[in-house]
Parts: sequence; structure tokens; C-alpha cells
Amino acid sequence: MPPLPLPPHFAPGRVAEVWRVEYEARAAEAEAWASEHDVAPAADDSFRIALVAVDVQNTFCTPGFELVVPGAVDDSRRLCEFVYRNLGRITEIVPTLDTHQALQIFHAAFLVDGDGNHPAPYTLVSPDDVRSGRWQTDPALGVDAEYLLRYTTELARGGRYELTIWPYHAMLGGLGHALVSAVEEAFFFHAITRRTAPRFEIKGSDALTEHYSVLGPEVFGRKNEALIRHLLEFDAVVFAGQAKSHCVAWTIGDLLRHPDAEEAELARRMYLLEDCTSPVVVPGAVDYTDEANAAVQRFADAGMNVVRTTDPLETWPGLAASG
Repeated sequence: MPPLPLPPHFAPGRVAEVWRVEYEARAAEAEAWASEHDVAPAADDSFRIALVAVDVQNTFCTPGFELVVPGAVDDSRRLCEFVYRNLGRITEIVPTLDTHQALQIFHAAFLVDGDGNHPAPYTLVSPDDVRSGRWQTDPALGVDAEYLLRYTTELARGGRYELTIWPYHAMLGGLGHALVSAVEEAFFFHAITRRTAPRFEIKGSDALTEHYSVLGPEVFGRKNEALIRHLLEFDAVVFAGQAKSHCVAWTIGDLLRHPDAEEAELARRMYLLEDCTSPVVVPGAVDYTDEANAAVQRFADAGMNVVRTTDPLETWPGLAASG
């Protein structure tokens, strides 16, 4: 199916704004759009494509919110355009939602120093920091006093990032937790047009661990085997969202490391929309550009396809003969 035009309601200049989606109007337009462009229901797809949209939320993508990734506005715009132009090819959208509350191990209120002061945002906490007493769990929380050392030690043993104190973000029930308005509208339009509901996946609500990957926490938790099995059923799995250095990279890495990935030849069926994801960069605090680039190179070396929205789907490896 050739790429579709962008629907009249799409306003690329509003991607950086927060607004209410006009669901009734979009639903009527989507049904008319499906009829006008002969877009079949997703259930009819013979070649099934999943789009995993990682944490395309206001907290990471909309100017003025808590942890905005530089480049995220343009990433979101390109993602919307990709969805609209490929409505007839994308079988299912899997949006992930980073979901937090105030008292979690990566938020400042969870830790204190010897004087009761909380760490500043972007503080890194190593096992040595815990052993020396530089940081400890706030005793008022009633958490096992030894847990923080076990946790940071396990992060180091597994080659993970050090415990990072992030600004309060993706707070459950807050505006930052919501999808970017333009992205939500595009996903809703896809659902009505293709007659298929998005599969929302919540991550990050465990107070005692970071949870970058939607497929499992950093340490001390179980993998999301149900989602892994679901993704393995698709002929192609496309990844986009924020941030390239953290939640996108960790999700892809977890999927590629799954015991069934090699047997299923999964890497060759995975695609990263590189122009729809950016690394965490906070001037004067942190810059994960190098880590993001290194992760993408590892994935490409493993056989994953790195593509851009400007590349027509029929030119993507493995998709040329899919229709």
C-alpha cells in the first residue's frame, strides 16, 4: 500500500502544545478516511507490523515539562507523520507510559545524606557512595537499610547505569504522564481507521527499582513475558520514542537478549526509527549522546535495522515484498 497523505486535521505546528483531542470529530473523520483511501481493518493484514512508541509523554517531549529530551518535539512530529502516512501498514501501536509517584528510589525524597539533605537532580549514586554513608534511604520510609547497597551493587554488576536521581517526572495523574497531544490524536485516528485498539503498557511504578525498559525493571523484578511473547508474533517490530539513551535502548536491548530472540531471528525483524528518538542531554548536568550512539551500533551489529521516516517502507530490509 503506498504512503497516504497527511489528514487535514494534523497541525505540525502544534506538536509542542498540550490540548484536548476532539475525539468525536476525529472518529468521524477516521471512518471517512478509511473509506476514501480503501484502508482495510488491521485484522486483514497478512504482514503484521507493530509500532512500539516508547514514552512519548509530555514529561519527556513537551517544552516546559520536567525532563524534556532535546529534539523530542521534532521526533514527535515525525512520528505522527509516520503513523498517518502508514496507517494502512501499521497493524498495532504499543505505547509505553513511564509511570511514577513521588517516593521512588530515583526521586530525591527517597534518599538523604547524614544531615538529612536530599540529593540534587542528576546526582549519580554508586555503591561506594552508599558504603561511605554519603547517601542512604530516608529512615522515615521504613525501607530495609541495606537495600540501597544491594541495589546499587546489582546495577554495577549488571553493567547498568548508576542509580540516577531524576527530577520528579511522569507523575501518575499529572499532565506530564499523558501522551503528547498530537501523538495521542494520531494513535486514536489509527485505532478508528484500522479498527484496532492500541496496547498500552505501563512501566515504572515499583518504588524500589528504576524501570527504563518496558520489558522489565533494572534489577529485582520479573520480565514482561506477556509483552515479549506478543511482540514475537509480529513480522516486524518498529521502535520510536524517548529517550534513545535510556528507555528505547534498554527496551530494544532486553528484547534482543531474550532467550527466544536468536531462534526467532528477531533482530532482522526489528527496526529503529532513528529520526524519532533522541538521547538525554541536560546542559551542564548529563549528556548521554555517546551512550545512545554506542547502543544503536550494538543493535545494528546484532542485525537490527536502523531506518528513518524518510525511507519508504518498501525500501526497508525485509519489507519490500510485504505489500
